[in-house]
Amino acid sequence: MTSLQTLELDPGEPPRATVVILHGLGADGTDFLPFADELDLSPVGPVRYVFPRAPVRPVTANGGHRMRAWYDILAFGGSAGEDEPGLRASFAAVYALLDREVARGVPASRIVLAGFSQGCAITLGAGLRYGQRLAGLVGMSGYLPLADTAATERHAANAATPVLLAHGTQDAVVAAARGQAARAAITALGNPVQWHDYPMEHSVCMEEVREVERFLLHALAPGARGDAEGTAASP
Repeated sequence: MTSLQTLELDPGEPPRATVVILHGLGADGTDFLPFADELDLSPVGPVRYVFPRAPVRPVTANGGHRMRAWYDILAFGGSAGEDEPGLRASFAAVYALLDREVARGVPASRIVLAGFSQGCAITLGAGLRYGQRLAGLVGMSGYLPLADTAATERHAANAATPVLLAHGTQDAVVAAARGQAARAAITALGNPVQWHDYPMEHSVCMEEVREVERFLLHALAPGARGDAEGTAASP
């Protein structure tokens, strides 16, 4: 997989920042359009939102049914191991997407990568390994994939990138314990991590949206990480 279909919300003028949001298993980029509509990032300036679409593939845990998925799920809960080739292919596709944003004039240090469920796994796995420093990572209702290699493969460029993790305490799809394990592992790497949990299932709540908004405003504030590298040029 070398390229991804994307949906975009373009600000209509040269963006000062980009927020990339990766959807969950069986979903679509359109799922997070309402989420973006709820965010008020006006203090940041013009922001481009990018919603990639995962490829359609058979998912083992769903009886081989074909759906949009960032990688195969061998068994729910991770008990059967991980689809490492699928994960790494999606990491590479996200790297290419981030590189495209940089080529379009938004420095990596003005990009936040976010994701829900499977999209969270790709956000954390790819974001920590990406070769240019990002403004931040947001992981919702997910986990850290390929955790055993995270310490050796995490790129120095993102050694201090802030991370926000949010999870439902009643999540029966991705147990909150898996999110907490991601929190512990990423904290051990040295990244600053914010953790927020909510009395909900495998979903997103308005309190979480507001917390993500606060995180984005801080990560993308004027003068924040690498902002002095320059403003975005016109695409």
